[in-house]
Amino acid sequence: MPPGTARYSIFSPPSLSLSELIKTTLDHDSTDMLIEKWLEHRNIGHDAYYEWFKCAHERKPAQSSNQLVAWNKGEFIPENIFCRTVDTGRLIPLDRTWTTHVYHHHSMKERKLSMMPVVFTMLPELMLLRGMHDTGCDEIYIIVTDLKRKEMDDVTEYFKLVSKHCFGTGCKPSMEERILREHMRLSHTLLHQRCTPCFPQIDLAMRGILYEKRPRFVILFSHQTTSYSQIFFTHPSYVPDEDIFYDYPTGCPNPCCLDDCEMIRFPRRGLQSASVLQIKTKERRRRVRGKDMCNWIDCDISFGEVPHSDINGSSSSEGSEASVDGSAPDATSAAAVCRGQICSKCKLVKYCSLEHQRNDWHEHRRVCVKAET
Repeated sequence: MPPGTARYSIFSPPSLSLSELIKTTLDHDSTDMLIEKWLEHRNIGHDAYYEWFKCAHERKPAQSSNQLVAWNKGEFIPENIFCRTVDTGRLIPLDRTWTTHVYHHHSMKERKLSMMPVVFTMLPELMLLRGMHDTGCDEIYIIVTDLKRKEMDDVTEYFKLVSKHCFGTGCKPSMEERILREHMRLSHTLLHQRCTPCFPQIDLAMRGILYEKRPRFVILFSHQTTSYSQIFFTHPSYVPDEDIFYDYPTGCPNPCCLDDCEMIRFPRRGLQSASVLQIKTKERRRRVRGKDMCNWIDCDISFGEVPHSDINGSSSSEGSEASVDGSAPDATSAAAVCRGQICSKCKLVKYCSLEHQRNDWHEHRRVCVKAET
């Protein structure tokens, strides 16, 4: 091997350029088409997702959580379903699309298998996970495997172990030996079962995505009918709240489906059932902390910080009145803090100014209803 050539190692930061998996990218237009197909094929009268969203808005999250799902008006379409983001605190609709990067074995390309069914299978979950994040989810990463249920469980525990002890950091000799032994065991098991892709390729792709892309989550998809697909979150705050999602549909078409018979392991029990990778690197990563920002998507003002412009008056925008939490501070003062204006009709969102409230009204009107007293 020529000097300086990158090589694969389970104890060093990997590079996606080493991966032999084929990457297929589905753009925003493809996502829009899949959402339209999903809406066309739904059975409204007997659809588990329809029933779940119908009653989800009645649930109150824990005081420590900022999560919320609201469907207050209109038909069952993504434009009318709103989700509170965990990073900015905004209440935004689920109609925002994304780009999906699907990594798969070359045999799927040779058999001319489309990656659209992979995304279509998990579409409701992807819409929710995308809707929970204002930033960082414009691109979603999926690795396609044919892991069986037992192997998926073992691979999940392996990645938890690796991310905690040797993800770009030094590893103790005893832990290094344990990880190496587990890597060899999984490699031998998947090779014996003729799984594609092999475990070293799954490991390289997963760690390469985590190291280079730093996504909010990565999905390890299995097309085995007796298995499930796993969601790996990269921080506890990205996990859906148990108080809201405790009875989220499993996605299985069988009406007699058991709790553990799920096509995608959506963490309905919060952190208790979620697969969170405790990533530690030599670099000092910024602490993840949710903000409380103006609900208008184009505004970058965070409440509690110094505002960039004056806070306007407290008169109401059409159909949605604004009430000021406190007196408007002097924006020329260095100590001025933007407290924001709450929509006095629904009490769900906050704005930095009347102008931004008006700008957001064309979207917010689809969820704004009078709050219960």
